[in-house]
Amino acid sequence: MMNLTLYKREMKGSVKLLVIFAAIMTMYVSIIIGMYDPKMQETLDSFAEIMPELMSAVGMSAGATSLLGFMISYLYGFILLIFPMVYSILRGNGLMAKYTDKGSMVSLVAAPVKRRTIAFTQMIALISGIFILLFYVTILELVVAQKCFPGHLSAGELLKINTGLICLQLFIGGICFLASCIFSETKYSIAFGAGIPSLMYIIQMLANVGGKAENAKYFSFFTLYNPNGIADGEKSALIGIIILLVGAIALFATSISVFCKRDLHL
Repeated sequence: MMNLTLYKREMKGSVKLLVIFAAIMTMYVSIIIGMYDPKMQETLDSFAEIMPELMSAVGMSAGATSLLGFMISYLYGFILLIFPMVYSILRGNGLMAKYTDKGSMVSLVAAPVKRRTIAFTQMIALISGIFILLFYVTILELVVAQKCFPGHLSAGELLKINTGLICLQLFIGGICFLASCIFSETKYSIAFGAGIPSLMYIIQMLANVGGKAENAKYFSFFTLYNPNGIADGEKSALIGIIILLVGAIALFATSISVFCKRDLHL
């Protein structure tokens, strides 16, 4: 069902983006984990006290008592949500809509390969990129934590949190891929593929501030990813990541179906 030649070509095309995002996250992850030092932690906590609403908006909170809690506060509320999301937006558009917009899709559908195979292969290329990026981040976190603070990070809890993160990013990837399969022009593909996740994150930011805006969390799928709850083994947190995974499967399946049925006007 997958075309290996096409898959290799698309993964080769993903390398540059993967390297760029891996480099960015290497910098942030290394710096943030290094800040777990009590003196630096006090500085970050002081920012949270001075600008509580701003820090809360991006999921950052003061008073973490463990390395994992510190990482959740300063990595999993913004950095590890946004950068993989941007990767999915860019790559999702490039795998489908960009071909149609440029007229290059004709060379793919004209080949003796079924549309379903093309769509499935492009989907696997996007999913592979997401997995590679987050697998790298996981290894990076473990290595940096072990080097800076040996024995302070539970690998099992980190893996559970990052498994949930993968489910969230696959859901976002599904939205981006569906938009890319629906629209023939990249401007519309990016508008919807980037617009929906971005809007959901803005709503989540408003909910994080609290007060009257707290109920906004019920309108954002980001609420389904609760790293603290996952680390603590909360049932609701587990249900949240299951919903995200099922939603991701549904979005990708719908994307393939849409691509197979639509008139590409080639």
